[in-house]
Amino acid sequence: MRTLVVHTDNRVLTGMGNAEDAAIVHFPPGKALVQTLDFFTPIVNDPFWFGQIAAANSLSDIYAMGAQPYVVMNIVCFPVKTMKLDVLREVLRGGLLKIHEAGAMLVGGHSVQDDELKYGLSVSGIVDPGGYASNAGLRPGDTLLLTKPIGSGVLATALKAGWEGAAGYEQEIFHWSSRLNKVAGEAIARFGLRGATDITGFGLGGHLLEMARASDCSLRLHTAAVPLMHGAYELATMGLIPEGSHANKRFCHHLVLIDPECDTVRCDLLFDAQTSGGLVLAVPEALVADVQRWIEEQGEQAVAVGEVCPPRADGVRLHLC
Repeated sequence: MRTLVVHTDNRVLTGMGNAEDAAIVHFPPGKALVQTLDFFTPIVNDPFWFGQIAAANSLSDIYAMGAQPYVVMNIVCFPVKTMKLDVLREVLRGGLLKIHEAGAMLVGGHSVQDDELKYGLSVSGIVDPGGYASNAGLRPGDTLLLTKPIGSGVLATALKAGWEGAAGYEQEIFHWSSRLNKVAGEAIARFGLRGATDITGFGLGGHLLEMARASDCSLRLHTAAVPLMHGAYELATMGLIPEGSHANKRFCHHLVLIDPECDTVRCDLLFDAQTSGGLVLAVPEALVADVQRWIEEQGEQAVAVGEVCPPRADGVRLHLC
């Protein structure tokens, strides 16, 4: 049996050690507070992998603002009557691994008995109040960089269905979805980027539409340039696209223009609901080469997938070409 180890941190005045009612931590002067919360049910079978993915997903919203995770609390729903506590221990161990990788402090949390396992984090981050990114920061002429391939929703559907090759799909999901968006978040601060978001439940297309509306612009997305997870295209051609992904596409179809020559399967995948996807960074043209080079030197991807355009008279916000 492995032991869950929570390291002490001198930034914490009082926390979990003495069963306190709440945690008190030092707050850096001159910083603004960024807060987010997310949790969900397992998308992989391995509880240690699930813990890492869920934690990385929760931390991602902080990185999308160009902020640094600072204080973290666990959120756990657990079927204690039907599932061994070893499973919970492995989930929490996976989450703690990512919390430490992010340089954040775990200072507590809350658990409830439930019929289904759920896990995630409440995260408080810190950011320079004059140097954060948001959905509203896009400007015409910016290039859109994507830092992870898409397709985790399709792969998770195949995994749940026990499709042939399921073990490989689980490995692919873990490989990408457990990766922190730390480098991309650091790029926001390093290069002064003002537009960014992370790709989760609404899919790449849905989250791009959120950015286009908030920034009052339109976006052109080159469908063939969007990187896909291994196996995602083949599975999508066989119809293994979750209903949530179809719902994403139906919900926003009136804002999307699709060129006739576009690959229809790829277009469907653009609305595939993602778990712990990459960041989309809006990068001014003069900085694109430097940002791509720096991110790739840190061992991550930065693929140019589109560009920001002025608003269109016909109301279209996303042009798939």
